[in-house]
Amino acid sequence: MTTVRQILNEKGHDVWSIHPDNSVFEAIKELAGKNVGALAVVEDDKLVGMFTERDYTRNVFLEGKSSPKTSVREVMKTHIVCARPEQTVEECMAVITEKRVRHLPVLDEQKLVGIVSIGDMVKNIIADQKFTIEQLEHYIRD
Repeated sequence: MTTVRQILNEKGHDVWSIHPDNSVFEAIKELAGKNVGALAVVEDDKLVGMFTERDYTRNVFLEGKSSPKTSVREVMKTHIVCARPEQTVEECMAVITEKRVRHLPVLDEQKLVGIVSIGDMVKNIIADQKFTIEQLEHYIRD
C-alpha cells in the first residue's frame, strides 16, 4: 500500500503558505499564481489554518466582503484535518470522504512537511489499478 510519504517523495514537499494577517486578495493571487486550490496558513512556523478557494467563495464573495480588506484569519478554517506520512492512501481517502475536505496538510512530529490533495490520492489509486490490470493481462497471456 502506498503511503503519504511515498506520494510526497514523488510529487515534492513544497508547501505554499500564507500568513493569517495577509489579505484574502493576496491569498487568491497566491492560489492563482501557484495554480493550487489551498494554502496552509502559517504563523510563527506553525500551521494555524487552511485557506481554500471554497473559503473564498463561501466566506468572502457570497458574504459581500472585500477581498483586499478581509484578512485570511477572518475566513480560514482553524479545525484542520491532517495526515501523517505513514498513513496509506486508502486511509487518507476515507478521511477525505468522511470529513469532506480536499486537502490534507501532512504533519510529521508537528512539523508541516507537505500537503496532499484528493487529486493526489485518485491519481495514485488509478496508477495502482492500472498496474494490477497490466499484471493480470500479462498473467493471462503467459
